[in-house]
Amino acid sequence: MLGKKKYQPSAHSTIGTGVRINGDCVFEGDLHIDGTVAGSVTGQDAQPTVLVIGETGKVEGAVTADHVVIAGSVIGPVLARDLLELRAQAHVCGDVRYKALEMQRGAEVAGQLQPQLTPPPLALTLNEVKVAPPQPEPASEPTEPTLDPE
Repeated sequence: MLGKKKYQPSAHSTIGTGVRINGDCVFEGDLHIDGTVAGSVTGQDAQPTVLVIGETGKVEGAVTADHVVIAGSVIGPVLARDLLELRAQAHVCGDVRYKALEMQRGAEVAGQLQPQLTPPPLALTLNEVKVAPPQPEPASEPTEPTLDPE
């Protein structure tokens, strides 16, 4: 994306190849996954979080972070509060929500892509939209059905 800083691989925490974690993971800062996590992976809101799922990485659960980079596979929903990068080898089976998206050719998503658009301020919306007051519906009498084709 123009004006966005690309992720520089300098993970604070790593789940290495051959490691399997059964259970949810909550992290701060950066997390790089090359192994398998059977549970949700969530970056805390307190500070910006970066989650990288490497080519050999696999997450079987929900993924949430500010910046998410997927080169491996995710089976579950993905929420990137800021930027989602889907590398060419990425396989995602689940709905994906993001603020900004970069997707390389070859990346696969089996689910809905849902951009998280920032709605305009409510004051602008109410001032710009003129809403007519509701009109009462005219009362109508029930009619008897007829079998005449005319």
